[in-house]
Amino acid sequence: MEYFVGIDLGTSSVRAVAVGVSGQTVAAGQCEYDIKKPELDRAEQDMNQLWESTVLAIRQMLDEKPGIKDQIGGIGFSGQMHGLVMVDQDIRPIGNAIIWADQRTGEQISHIYETVPEEEFGRVFENRLSAGFLLPSLVWVREKQPQSYEKIYKVMLPKDYIRYKICGELGTDASDASSTGMWDMKNRTWAYGILEKLGIPKDLLVESHESYEKAGQVTEECAGLTGLKKGTFVAYGGGDSLMMELGNGMIRGGLMASTIGTACHLTCALDAPLFDPKLRTNTWCHGGEHLWSIMGAHLSGGVALKWLKNNILGAESFDAMTALAQEVTAGSEGLLFLPYLNGERTPHNDPNAKAVYLGMTLRHDKRHMIRSTMEGIVYSMKESYAIFRSLGIKGDRIIAAGGGAKSPLFRQIQADMYDCPIYTNQGKEQASIGAAMTAAVGSGYFKDYEEACGQMVHLSPEVTEPIPENVKLYEEEFLRFKEIYFANKALF
Repeated sequence: MEYFVGIDLGTSSVRAVAVGVSGQTVAAGQCEYDIKKPELDRAEQDMNQLWESTVLAIRQMLDEKPGIKDQIGGIGFSGQMHGLVMVDQDIRPIGNAIIWADQRTGEQISHIYETVPEEEFGRVFENRLSAGFLLPSLVWVREKQPQSYEKIYKVMLPKDYIRYKICGELGTDASDASSTGMWDMKNRTWAYGILEKLGIPKDLLVESHESYEKAGQVTEECAGLTGLKKGTFVAYGGGDSLMMELGNGMIRGGLMASTIGTACHLTCALDAPLFDPKLRTNTWCHGGEHLWSIMGAHLSGGVALKWLKNNILGAESFDAMTALAQEVTAGSEGLLFLPYLNGERTPHNDPNAKAVYLGMTLRHDKRHMIRSTMEGIVYSMKESYAIFRSLGIKGDRIIAAGGGAKSPLFRQIQADMYDCPIYTNQGKEQASIGAAMTAAVGSGYFKDYEEACGQMVHLSPEVTEPIPENVKLYEEEFLRFKEIYFANKALF
């Protein structure tokens, strides 16, 4: 029996998952960590800590199924996107990684657009720059911490550093690199012309390849630390949202994924780099040469429920919260939640946006707060769904993914708000399965993603259908929800 490993470097934890060639999870390890917030608008992580956590997760996986290391045919990666990792000549991290949730770079984005006008930038990158992207974070370091900038040998994304520690080779892949703000989307390469205008030396960049291509093999040092077999094939892997799409079988148009994790996003696979002319959404390269993806990104997903649980209610568990929310009817009796706890990307791209509960009365209690928080998360994603429809994207099925897929109530809210049946995968490790798939294709076990998805992706027979009266109510309430941001923008 041959297995492939997907290492999913998330924002709050890293998971190492051994996947069989039919898509079943046979062993897994996980290690959690936190975001460092030295200031309110900052979000950083210690890459040394993330590497130590990765080692622990791999060892846990191997301990769960002893002897598996000799049957591992390859390793792939899924990683949190956008973040900046800087290393020196010895490939040691320079300070903490500045990750996707960071909001410090509004001024630097303005400076970039003063040099390269937004319209010109958008024609190449096919996205609007956002705080937390690698490029503005790098410009911030150049302006605010020149002593650190001078030490930089290479810049990369978080999962690229972890992969380097495993195979000893520097590099990145098109899917993750396309999220940096430094990318030519149509040509699937670094945007050298823009970078030259911005004074960013091309020598700082690592080579970019496709997700399934060979990055190297497990080194002797890594084998000693993790228990992996020296010489095991290592693929480049990709950004987490794209690996999630692979794990959901999304390699052709017509399939959407509604992913609720720490953050959340709505995505759809494309065979051409379609993008929103108003640059409200994101377009990324997907896991292979002729694949792209369009995404609506929302910065507060499960983190909003975690905030409510820990900071406000002191609730016992998420299951207990969901049980309370189920006691409340759809619409939370008029209570609306704008979930912008960490700014927002789609559709407003506003790092200053704040969260709001609107319509609270003496009748409302914690049950309503919980349900309205869940509804606010999906209302936010519905804004992306509306943009997709305006671009002519008509997904014939939506697959729920991430932690939100585990909740029947979250699935029902999504079905009702999208007015579309919601499917789930039998496997619960879509990002890790997608990452493992890159290794399975790259090592030659499968000839392409089509064959890999046919073997490794299996939809659950359970389908969540929309409830007509809820669909109507949510359509009406969605009109109110959209006004909350604009009515409060000046106050933010």
